Amino acid sequence: MCKNEANIIKVGNEEFEILLHENEIQKRVKELAEIITEDYHGKLPIIIGILNGSFIFMSDLVKYLSIQCEIDFFKLSSYGDEKISSGKVKMLKDLNADINDRNILLVEDIVDTGLSISYIKNIIVSSNPASVKIATLLLKPESLKQKIDVDYVGFEIPNRFVIGYGLDYAQKYRNLRSIYALKQ
Repeated sequence: MCKNEANIIKVGNEEFEILLHENEIQKRVKELAEIITEDYHGKLPIIIGILNGSFIFMSDLVKYLSIQCEIDFFKLSSYGDEKISSGKVKMLKDLNADINDRNILLVEDIVDTGLSISYIKNIIVSSNPASVKIATLLLKPESLKQKIDVDYVGFEIPNRFVIGYGLDYAQKYRNLRSIYALKQ
């Protein structure tokens, strides 16, 4: 299903239609990397991915950067196998790096309700970093339950359930190269 992806795919009894094609995503990730490279010129940021969803976006983003950086990860759970966030954030993996007085870039696949990224940002801020910025591939402004400033946004999307390019449904479909939205 990864090569020559269809415009519509079936997942169980539901259909998903293509929302963002692979080439659109790659073009935008490269643009974000250029902006981030400029913003962090002369600095050594720690880029922190929020697992599992951000791993593909973060991997591509880091490949396009023209600066040195360190990498670390948090792992959270707020969806389980559901299509809607539970609203409860659970930490599954903490950082390995010392982030005191460091420039931090948090990388998220999607900012939906804002609860997960707010939770992580509060943890980061309590460790006295030099700066904290947030990058997300997808932002759902209509879904936000918590105000959060996102510094780098790939795409604003409508309030629809999406899969592909790291985003999953019950831990599946992350390997799709494009992003698909549940048909309405």
